[in-house]
Amino acid sequence: MKKQILAVVLSAAMTAGMGSVSVLAADDKADDKTYNIGICQLVQHEALDAATQGFKDAITEELGDKVTFDEQNAQGDSNTCSTIVTAFVSDNVDLILANATPALQAAAAGTTDIPILGTAVTEYGVALDIDDFDGTVGGNISGTSDLAPLEDQAAMLNELFPDAKNVGLIYCSAEANSQYQVDTVKAALEKLGYTCTYYAFSDSNDLSSVATTAASESDVIYVPTDNTVASNTEIINNICLPEKVPVIAGEEGICEGCGVATLSINYYDLGVATGKMALKVLVDGEDISTMPIEYAPQFTKEYNPEICEELGITVPDDYVAIGAEDDAAEETTEEAADDTAADEANADSADDTTTEEAE
Repeated sequence: MKKQILAVVLSAAMTAGMGSVSVLAADDKADDKTYNIGICQLVQHEALDAATQGFKDAITEELGDKVTFDEQNAQGDSNTCSTIVTAFVSDNVDLILANATPALQAAAAGTTDIPILGTAVTEYGVALDIDDFDGTVGGNISGTSDLAPLEDQAAMLNELFPDAKNVGLIYCSAEANSQYQVDTVKAALEKLGYTCTYYAFSDSNDLSSVATTAASESDVIYVPTDNTVASNTEIINNICLPEKVPVIAGEEGICEGCGVATLSINYYDLGVATGKMALKVLVDGEDISTMPIEYAPQFTKEYNPEICEELGITVPDDYVAIGAEDDAAEETTEEAADDTAADEANADSADDTTTEEAE
């Protein structure tokens, strides 16, 4: 009888021990989990590049070498976005980052299972054809928006050019979010007494001719956050600057290339916010279908000092020169490095003095 009781006790102990080993093995397996994220970026330009980098940095800071990125650029072709997404689905990636509206549309059409986060998408309801959009897409999609307060952009144009009469709205008709922006700005400007005219182009091939017509018929031009324009700002600048027609831009990258002023966001910070959303989905297990779209926390009035100077435009004191914040950050870094070097030099000098006194 004693032998039977001992056998039962030993068996229970072994079972408990094996259970502990199983729990530890499961924990180790969870700790060793790796993630593969597919990134589909519509086109290469400063704003979208910054958003992608911010996204990657936020995730890498948390996961280190436990995450790999399959980063693909569609070179401005929405059909290529679809091809890229199809490959991601075939590879069964853990999450897709869709950078810009056509990339988001391709991802949404490509999978209803893999989590999708958009970034640098202006208006998700327009992009995904959602009626009465309430801020949450649902399904397998969420993300961040680069939508700036469009009425405030219209107010900026009015602040800088109160005597202008005719405003030309240049945008790519193939980008649904561009249409949404110019419609909103047009309504706001007309309330302020301006006459607004659409100048739509279908792709970069007819941008030059459309911009030429707009410059000849407008006192001021407004360009929304438009990916095709962002990749071709030199065309607009080479046309509008000689004609002395100022351009108000929807975001910093476009303004830097051809504009005089913008009310813009920081796209790197937008990417970081998207990366943090990805961590909530992948690591914390949050339900992406309940995650509302997030927006940039702040906007900055910026101006292009070179173009403003050439056109003789003086901006109010609350505008910041494009690049000024980056220059200030670099100066701070350099000053910190100089201070560190000075401290090290002083320390070395003190050590030498102490050694000489000891001798």
